[in-house]
Amino acid sequence: MKDTVILMLLKVVGSLPLWMARALGAGVGGLMWYTGSRAARVTETNLALCYSELSDRERRKLARQSLLEAGRTGAEIPVVWRRSDAWIRHRVKAFHGSDLLREALAKKRGVIVLTPHLGNWEVLPAILTLYEQVAMLYQPPKGEALHQYLQRVRHRPGTTLAPTTGRGVAALTKALRAGQLAAILPDQVPDVGKGGIEVPFMGEQALTMTLLHSMLQRSECDVLLIYVLRVRGGFEVVATRCDEAVYSSDVHESVAALNRTVASAVASAPAQYQWEYKRFKGREQGEPY
Repeated sequence: MKDTVILMLLKVVGSLPLWMARALGAGVGGLMWYTGSRAARVTETNLALCYSELSDRERRKLARQSLLEAGRTGAEIPVVWRRSDAWIRHRVKAFHGSDLLREALAKKRGVIVLTPHLGNWEVLPAILTLYEQVAMLYQPPKGEALHQYLQRVRHRPGTTLAPTTGRGVAALTKALRAGQLAAILPDQVPDVGKGGIEVPFMGEQALTMTLLHSMLQRSECDVLLIYVLRVRGGFEVVATRCDEAVYSSDVHESVAALNRTVASAVASAPAQYQWEYKRFKGREQGEPY
């Protein structure tokens, strides 16, 4: 029953015009803020940890903005899923740093694309496939009906959906060996004891995946961080180089550099980061939630 309701909502919201979905999402985000929801409490906790230099008033203002943006993201995603690549590309106003992607692909060694939970990451496949085929790592939902629906709407020409399993990692490796793109969400918290170590993220210890480090030890590919920000009437794509230490053979140096890279992107649009996600869960010193 739960999956049926979720599927119905996804289809209804996905049929809305983009501006209407954004307005609806902002309304839901505002409701989450004013009712003191779990998402609001997690957001405030995360911001208190990462922006201790801000005053309480400044953090509360950022928290409210973040919930509004989170609502917009949540409502935009089903719209993006149900639209064509051409529709998405028409709404991308700019691609900053696209030359970095072209240069990396020209080496024919494959490129790992890091896509943090910033802005609307679901826009990216339609843009990346303009340049090369891409294998994308994703976390399958528990419900089978929902899983099948998401596989259908997220699949696009030139993409391969790779589940977060050994088989999925093998698909990413295969793509890199073919000189293609492999996309990873770098700020997804791994299960405790399964491919993660604790390193700083914006001044706080955070359990962080070691997958990127492991893949780089077996490959000579480049790594870029690419994210999609929400702007008036559409989106802007931004590609940046990563902290050079991500290529280090030392796992702690590499993973810490990964978090510094993500943090630098967050600084460009902090309200559009997914602060309602429990980024500091699973750590040995205890969770703050």
